[in-house]
Amino acid sequence: MALLKTFFRRDGVRRALCWLGAQYIRLVHFSGPWTAVRGEIPRRFWDQGRPFILCFWHGRLLMMPYAWDPTRTIHMLISHHPDGQLIAHTVAHFGIKTAAGSSSRGGASALRLMVRALQSGECVGITPDGPRGPRMRASDGAIHVARLSGAPLVPAAFGARGRGVLGSWDRFVVARPFAGGAFVWGEPIEVARNVDDAAIEAARRALEDSLNAVTAEADRLCGQEPVEPAPVPASAAAEAHP
Repeated sequence: MALLKTFFRRDGVRRALCWLGAQYIRLVHFSGPWTAVRGEIPRRFWDQGRPFILCFWHGRLLMMPYAWDPTRTIHMLISHHPDGQLIAHTVAHFGIKTAAGSSSRGGASALRLMVRALQSGECVGITPDGPRGPRMRASDGAIHVARLSGAPLVPAAFGARGRGVLGSWDRFVVARPFAGGAFVWGEPIEVARNVDDAAIEAARRALEDSLNAVTAEADRLCGQEPVEPAPVPASAAAEAHP
């Protein structure tokens, strides 16, 4: 096992795997029909040159490069973990820029980069449950990026008519070729700069609820059973309902 890990950590091997991953994503997209629901939402921002924060769950990462207008610059927040760097090198094949960081490592510098990108007119992308979960439960990191930058949060998801769902913490959805699917967008969520902790928590819940709604909608449109979020921790549930 250690020898296998060493093999896959080689730079050339990793680059080849990322290239193959990008080709698989291209095959899935071009071999089946894909539709967009409420695609006018991001289009309005793109046409007006207004930056926004694309938010989607970690388990729906695979096909999201094709939800995006390739003529628009976007910076994705990706973790320092080796798996995160594999993702970064894969999405780079689609012209997506990345910033390394997470809530536990490199978070402050990544947050500053995200805010600077938005203030310069470029968009950013965040998976609010990444890099370690709980699945489909939003942290407040994206809320703070929105608060400091003034840019709105825009939820999105993809569903696939043919798919496999991995047993990973995020229930990663692997779309299959020749089946097609749907991209679903949600309404923007604005966060004022001067807000208290209660308002931040309200925005976090609104983002989580909206993301779960568009994700379930995408699954149902594709004839799939929606993936369920991880159970709410007992401590969080007690705080929400004292």
